[in-house]
Amino acid sequence: MKIAIYPGSFDPITNGHIDVIERATKMFDRVNVVIGINSKKKTMFTENERLEMVEESLSHLPSAQVAFHSGLIVDYAVDIDATAIVRGLRSVTDFEYEMQIALMNRKMQPSLQTVFLMPHEKYTYLNSSIIREIARYKQDLSEFVPEPVERRLKEKFDY
Repeated sequence: MKIAIYPGSFDPITNGHIDVIERATKMFDRVNVVIGINSKKKTMFTENERLEMVEESLSHLPSAQVAFHSGLIVDYAVDIDATAIVRGLRSVTDFEYEMQIALMNRKMQPSLQTVFLMPHEKYTYLNSSIIREIARYKQDLSEFVPEPVERRLKEKFDY
């Protein structure tokens, strides 16, 4: 079985993330979407809220599983026998950062491959920070996030 992991903070998950996950499920038998826990990062949504949103948003993908992890992603990959880390690339700026991470991951775990996937071009400008800002100003989110995320953002910002 070919297992990949797709790590991120997913605060919140966007349609761009989902697009990459959908593409990855066509390449791998199982894709573990790993919600990273970074004590240095302040998130809007709790761990459980992010877990619920990701699970609900991916319910149409039976080969996608969701988990938390607070350590190095390469350690998680070894623990579940993953062969690849999937990363989305939106721009050249993303590539420079992601390449550094991929090279370090390869140094720590040479058998683990990094696979870069580009989201559909209509999602190349999306990121979670922009979504949170749009929600703060009570704008329409339906084009950018799945319904479970839109609902929770509206609850957070009372609209």
